[in-house]
Amino acid sequence: MDGYIAQQLLNGLILGSMYALVAIGFTMIYGIIRLINFAHGDIVMIGAFLTLGLVISGKISFPVIIILVFIGGALMGILIERVAFRPMRGAPQVTGFITSLAISILLQNLGILLLTAQPRNFFCPDYLQTIYHFGPVSLRAIDLGIVVTAVVLMIFLVLLVRFTRLGMAMRATAENLNVARLMGININHTIMLAFAIGSGLAGVAGMMWGGKYGQIDPLLGFVPGLKAFVAAVIGGVGSIPGAMLGGYLLGFGEVLFVGLLPPIYSSYRDAFVFTTLIMILLVLPNGLLGRKTEEKA
Repeated sequence: MDGYIAQQLLNGLILGSMYALVAIGFTMIYGIIRLINFAHGDIVMIGAFLTLGLVISGKISFPVIIILVFIGGALMGILIERVAFRPMRGAPQVTGFITSLAISILLQNLGILLLTAQPRNFFCPDYLQTIYHFGPVSLRAIDLGIVVTAVVLMIFLVLLVRFTRLGMAMRATAENLNVARLMGININHTIMLAFAIGSGLAGVAGMMWGGKYGQIDPLLGFVPGLKAFVAAVIGGVGSIPGAMLGGYLLGFGEVLFVGLLPPIYSSYRDAFVFTTLIMILLVLPNGLLGRKTEEKA
């Protein structure tokens, strides 16, 4: 029984790593311009299909593919920000919300049109399918890669935000956009880079999702995007450490809910996710590490 629980905890760590990467993108964008970008989940789908195309080509090593997928996701984020959100800067929040939903639906339908709705098998190099045994638990090399890559990227992001000029500009813009502009910060440049970094992480999460579950389709991004949004809210929207914490808590909770309860309850895992959200917000309306809006004015 102890081995079974340890295996479930490991599965929760893997799932939480993917949720955390996507949740960071949500919280970065919201923290700066107060926008919930529901199109963010579809970057996960784009990252998965971009990875599949690069793997099938057979000419690029997997570490290089990770970099290219990050760049591809970043470029898509920049495109979405420039075309859809920048012209609406200053409009009511509901306008950005509706726009993000429209972009999400557009990307999903373009994916179905160009790629068909048929699920595709996701291919990984054979060495990433190697199974390692650590006492009572086992994991594939791709699973280990998911955890290590996620942790490395999150550490890099924390260092970037805390100790670089770009990070200081992002934090200043998040505190007060108008004051940051008066201080000489290029607001458009800062917001664009926030979209780029968040979308790059989502693209890498799409690669991980395909590697973990072995199948992808044009609607792939909806569920992980929605759950990553829940993770960001649980942790405190606008808080990068909160997004990480929320992602891992959601990953562990979801896996343990399915793994420790009778199989008849496994189909209710999504209900568990949203029930958890409601319960946490009833006690902590700003999330676990969130701050009140007034404090950021």
